[in-house]
Amino acid sequence: MRLFAAVLPPPERLDELGHVVDRLHHLPGADGLRWTSRPGWHLTLAFMGEVDDGLLPELRLRLARAAHRTPRFPLRLHGGGHFGRRALWTGVAGDLDELRLLAERADAAARRAGVPMEEHRRYQAHLTIARARGDAVDPHPFLDGLAGFEGTRWEVGELILVRSNLPVSGVRGEQPRYEKVDGWPLEGAG
Repeated sequence: MRLFAAVLPPPERLDELGHVVDRLHHLPGADGLRWTSRPGWHLTLAFMGEVDDGLLPELRLRLARAAHRTPRFPLRLHGGGHFGRRALWTGVAGDLDELRLLAERADAAARRAGVPMEEHRRYQAHLTIARARGDAVDPHPFLDGLAGFEGTRWEVGELILVRSNLPVSGVRGEQPRYEKVDGWPLEGAG
């Protein structure tokens, strides 16, 4: 299974972002982007890639421990940014230290469960809203459209394990499908 650990913003917060993204779809150059689908919007904490089914029991146990040790914390979606000309995203504000700690705990849980993880990089919280089809799209008009976005605060209360089902039909525009495999409440027990 292709897996990752994530935080899922509540539907109301995603709707707020959706109103802004809908306006971005009408900007010049928007057809040069592959817009991610709203049901797939999430904050990735630790991408694990293909995980052997035999590792799942240990992975679940270790992610449950990570959630048990982490307190609930506030976040909000806001602003925007880009990774080169490849990806356009909205950012996150709030208790970023706690979010980074949860990301580090999820990464460590996967490693300790035997999942071969990529080289560890500093966590940068973001929610990807579009990816470029090529290098021809200037991200600046889209960044201007996201600049004033300030979502409403919510409290993160769950660590989620998500399965990513990649497109297989070959149909242009087909999106990956994400399904919740498991989830654990944040309990802040130390």
